[in-house]
Amino acid sequence: MHDATRKLSIAQVLICGATIVTLSMGIRHGFGMWLAPITQDMGWTRQTFALAMAIQNLSWGIFGIFGGMMADRFGAFRVLILGALLYALGLAGMALSPTPLLFSLTTGVLIGAAQAGTTYAVIYGVLGRQISAERRSWAMGVAAAAGSFGQFLMMPLEGQLIAQLGWQTALLVLAAMVLLIVPLAFGLREPGFHGSAPIQRTQSAGHAFAEALRYKSFLLLTAGYFVCGFQVVFIGVHMPSYLKDHGLSPQVASTALALIGLFNVFGTYAAGTLGQRMAKRHILAFIYFARAVVITIFLLVPLSPMSVYVFSAVMGTLWLSTVPPTNAAVAQIFGVQHLSMLSGFVFFSHQIGSFFGVWLGGYLYDTSGSYDIVWYLAIALGVAAGLINLPVREGAIARPTPQAA
Repeated sequence: MHDATRKLSIAQVLICGATIVTLSMGIRHGFGMWLAPITQDMGWTRQTFALAMAIQNLSWGIFGIFGGMMADRFGAFRVLILGALLYALGLAGMALSPTPLLFSLTTGVLIGAAQAGTTYAVIYGVLGRQISAERRSWAMGVAAAAGSFGQFLMMPLEGQLIAQLGWQTALLVLAAMVLLIVPLAFGLREPGFHGSAPIQRTQSAGHAFAEALRYKSFLLLTAGYFVCGFQVVFIGVHMPSYLKDHGLSPQVASTALALIGLFNVFGTYAAGTLGQRMAKRHILAFIYFARAVVITIFLLVPLSPMSVYVFSAVMGTLWLSTVPPTNAAVAQIFGVQHLSMLSGFVFFSHQIGSFFGVWLGGYLYDTSGSYDIVWYLAIALGVAAGLINLPVREGAIARPTPQAA
């Protein structure tokens, strides 16, 4: 069968998609471990490093919209190949950039664009098109859990690479490793994107985008995702330095990040599975409220390796567990025809939050000598996001007449 209706096997989509997310997200989650060695070796401030990370997250969000449009129009395969090449180039630039400007262009713009083409929006578009609605939320949970497992797997590896080879050589090793995405992308070549039978569309990308912007529930999901980005990127990038400032060893930080990744495997899988049975808005509200409570307790109890490990385990369960229900809700409301683009737009909000989380962390630390204000902001925003998600309506949007593509 060579027509556009033929589907890839569930196993093939999940194995290739999950492995790509494992590589892309696993490498990305470890960037906080480079903050101290790079700033000390290059004589830069933490704000310099944080600004590059903030640009990376913003670049990821901006390119994610267009990467999603390309994946919906031309298929994920081509976007994944381009993303892998950009990722390798960006990691090499991160290792070799002699100035803050070049560091921001490579670490920020290039790697951000690469992540847009190798992570959730593109992979979830394939999952949405190739897996039935009855199993879609579960499949998204599996892919998100893979990204979490990548964090658990890559944290000790990246720590050892830095310790044994130095931070520059370690980044060059990762640049070679990320090219493994190229052969994996061949497993996600979707029927209808590469043959003579075009994908039939009843709605143009412009119509889909305008429709989503007019729909209140889409805007609420988008606003909630801003908070997710703020919290997780602030913690992921700045917690190693926060712990070091309080006298804890780098091994505690790398173990903490690995625990976040390990427990997020369970959290994201559970969120995806529960999304098939429960209202996704209730799952999201619980996650955001719980994050606010967990951060508050972490700041109140005496800081020790054990308190860090407990915090990391609990926060890890909530870490990327917002991803499956958010994207599954978008698919449920609007369908899968333009899912990568709409997921990319929602994720753009996430990345704006990431920008402020990582940049404010560096800026407020340099100006006040403390991360306290950002921790308090993370708590307040968690409460706000929980309230924002409660009124979301998840039913399929009513379209009176088909819109010509």
